[in-house]
Amino acid sequence: MSFTLAQPVHSELVIKKSRFIGCVQPVADRAAALAVVASLRAEHPAAAHVCWALMAGGQSAANDDGEPGGTAGRPMLEVLRHQQVEGALATVVRYFGGVKLGAGGLVRAYTDAVAQALLGATLVPLLRQRSLRCLVPYALEGLVRRELAAAGAVLEGVQHGDDVAFAFSLPEPEADAFIARLGDAAQGRVVWPQE
Repeated sequence: MSFTLAQPVHSELVIKKSRFIGCVQPVADRAAALAVVASLRAEHPAAAHVCWALMAGGQSAANDDGEPGGTAGRPMLEVLRHQQVEGALATVVRYFGGVKLGAGGLVRAYTDAVAQALLGATLVPLLRQRSLRCLVPYALEGLVRRELAAAGAVLEGVQHGDDVAFAFSLPEPEADAFIARLGDAAQGRVVWPQE
């Protein structure tokens, strides 16, 4: 099962005089992540590096921001992946303290900054949504609307033609039971067009 974060969580480590300010936070996509990174650069103009890792499905990415290749962004991304966190951005702002840490030391520092933040995070189960469409006679429109509301479904659209067409989504684990319940309530007069 995948998780997302309830809210941003910060951490701070000092390793051999270098200061590592970590944060993990929920983000919707790569554009939102890049906006957060840009704001961190503006907020910390004296920082040596602003490294980040984004876990967001097909938009996942990592950036070392000038640190030796593979010592910051990729290890941060692996922490998110290992914790099964999705839709999240990990950032670490580094203020260089004058002592070089070496490749292994950098990997540990960036990994620890993200791991420390995740220790304080509230993880929320991420439920896969299933999109559905159904057609019902006009007389059943009210019934379907009530059933959708009771199930906590997200109504994405309603079209009125020969019948009433509903487009909605609900958590995957609840979809089959909902289809059966609606079929029973409507006495079999629900049509589920194949997409």
